Amino acid sequence: MARQPPGVRGPGGPTPDREGSATPKGNSGQDSALHRISMPIMRTLTRLPRWLLLVLTGLFLLLGLIQTGDLLWLGVVFLSIVTIFFAWLLALSWPVVGTSGRILRLLVVAALVGITILKSQGQL
Repeated sequence: MARQPPGVRGPGGPTPDREGSATPKGNSGQDSALHRISMPIMRTLTRLPRWLLLVLTGLFLLLGLIQTGDLLWLGVVFLSIVTIFFAWLLALSWPVVGTSGRILRLLVVAALVGITILKSQGQL
């Protein structure tokens, strides 16, 4: 099988550049630094089985939501870990995701921040 040139994804060739395409636009130095710092972590995460990351994220979210009473602080810690993880993924994917994807990801992170704040005040 012949090797394809860089930038060619498959038989159809590279996709045309349009709104919401997968080509980063206007990466600032800060974005590059974030991607450079995150690269070792992303390599480690991609080596893990996909189901493991899904199960751990769901478990941390569930444990964060069910902790009450004396273990309320532990629930806040679990929810904070999930929130920081999703915010980190949002920051990494921001340059390559379209507007609707950005809005959805931002809403998820905002909801997690709100849930974490409510949990820390004992209202959830």
